[in-house]
Amino acid sequence: MSHQTGIPATRELRDFFAKARNGSIRIMKVIIKDEQLVLGMYKEPSQAWDRDYDNLILPLLEDMQPCYILYRLDSQNAQGYEWLFISWSPDHSPVRQKMLYAATRATVKKEFGGGHIKEELFGTMKEDVCFSGYQKHVLSRLGPAPLTAAEEELKQIKINEDKVIQVKTEISVQSKHQTMQGIAFPIQESAIGALLLLKEKKINYIQLKLDIEKETINLVHTDVTDILDLPKRIPSNAARYHFFLYKHAHEGDYLESVVFIYSMPGYRCGIKDRMLYSSCKGPLLDVVEQQLHLKVVKKIEIDNGEELTADFLYEEVHPKQHAFKQAFAKPKGPAGKRGMKRIIKGGGDAENGEDV
Repeated sequence: MSHQTGIPATRELRDFFAKARNGSIRIMKVIIKDEQLVLGMYKEPSQAWDRDYDNLILPLLEDMQPCYILYRLDSQNAQGYEWLFISWSPDHSPVRQKMLYAATRATVKKEFGGGHIKEELFGTMKEDVCFSGYQKHVLSRLGPAPLTAAEEELKQIKINEDKVIQVKTEISVQSKHQTMQGIAFPIQESAIGALLLLKEKKINYIQLKLDIEKETINLVHTDVTDILDLPKRIPSNAARYHFFLYKHAHEGDYLESVVFIYSMPGYRCGIKDRMLYSSCKGPLLDVVEQQLHLKVVKKIEIDNGEELTADFLYEEVHPKQHAFKQAFAKPKGPAGKRGMKRIIKGGGDAENGEDV
């Protein structure tokens, strides 16, 4: 079967593709040899996909030789396991080789089955296709569509306006109100990577903090955390953001729900810390929910870790439904009818049937 360059896949490669799709293979390297697509090498999984990634992919990348890499993820769709398709075309490889591999790329995808490929990655340097490069690719794909020149100009104006933290104070006789717009600190790459791992349920806990001097949101740690350990993760003298994968049963169903916890130990933190943590919380959650598409089922604010009991979390995630009994209402009389007049005896007018 030939496409574009007329370079077909060998029968052995097609058979191996069929075997690999069942999940027994972690990585395959495909090369062009003697004007045919052939299997260069393969390896089976030994750890989770993110732990295998750099260990298996990077040694296969040659400085002068293009190739195709098919790497199995641990996620699945309706057709089976999902795969990452990497086109490796190093800068120093011959131009003819680059053109040949670029023109044959569609053939490899069709032979393997495009429905199994979740992501495609192209690289000329190892930094493009290493694990951190893959994370950057995913994050950029989740970002907004390219803007027009007019939209770009408006965006820049908005950025310039947002650089100034505006505090608006409204004072009246009855009230005194003060508001600050949200501040979007950049999120550290390692923190983004951790959030993506939490989305895939590879980890169950993330702790983040603000680096106020550098104005960034940094990863503290992702230690495995049981619900009984959760109170110990809350610092008693510093504010933190926490994401916790809450595993529990509800009405006979097993659920895994992501809970966001904002811990602020009251006045043990300075005013600047309290204001910045409060202001950065909203923009952080916007990135998590709207760009990374990580669903947060509950957002909680606490003063100390002692509040985080199993019962407290359950009631926060599944609040009790209170039934309110409606007071009995006296039915209204027929519309348009006033009823009979009362007749009160005693008085001259009573004979005429009028009220006195």
